[in-house]
Amino acid sequence: MWRRHPTAGHARHLERLAMEEKRVKAIIFDLDNTLIETRRAGEVAIQKTRELLKATLALDDPAATIICDRFKQKLLQESFDPSAGRTIEEVRVGHWEESIRDVTGHRPAPSLAPQCYSLWKKARLEVLVLSPETRSLLKQLRASYKLLLLTNGVAEVQREKVRAAGCEELFDAVVIGGEHAEQKPSPSIFTLCFHMLDADAKDCVMVGDDLDADIQGGFNAGVRATVWISSSGRRIPNGSVEPDYTIATVLDLPGVLAQLETGL
Repeated sequence: MWRRHPTAGHARHLERLAMEEKRVKAIIFDLDNTLIETRRAGEVAIQKTRELLKATLALDDPAATIICDRFKQKLLQESFDPSAGRTIEEVRVGHWEESIRDVTGHRPAPSLAPQCYSLWKKARLEVLVLSPETRSLLKQLRASYKLLLLTNGVAEVQREKVRAAGCEELFDAVVIGGEHAEQKPSPSIFTLCFHMLDADAKDCVMVGDDLDADIQGGFNAGVRATVWISSSGRRIPNGSVEPDYTIATVLDLPGVLAQLETGL
């Protein structure tokens, strides 16, 4: 009985197959605070709205700040149900109206809460743009990988952000969590993404700033690697999922991909 030894050509073919098996084929990106600076945009929008409140209601800075802080808290606690008969715009105008009433002790003029919401929204969207460096990076990556944008949140709000950032054309697909039954970190929405990318989980990398949604979600879905954006140098809390890689900005992603490609 004899065994045929692989020829040099056959060996090279096997090596190519092995490299192809290891190759990352697709990258799934979060949007907020990963590709666009949502936190900074929110700060700019709140600052402008605070000045409006001070001028309109003759408030001092501490009082106007308390109103804005209450609005931000309502945003964090927001649970929007589109079947409840109110639009997200109506809900958020209501946040401003309640915040003003709670601090001043009286109901504001009918036009003030809508004015606050309109200014806040406009100012925020103006900041939610891709930097030239990030746009260039996505174009560069798309030459070698399939790219998908996966973002949680109210469908209308997230679609507005995608339009403001002008980034849809840079992705093979965009998935908005609020348009589906489940959002990150649910495996079901990742399965949808893999189907849209025509890729297996092991072929994909998940990149995002949220440990609970992006990194835990990618881990649960079985992606090749998770990459955590920690722009402020945050430490991983005790008991939290451990990302495979941590970088300060999405612009550092090519270094991670190089490591994945070489197996280092």
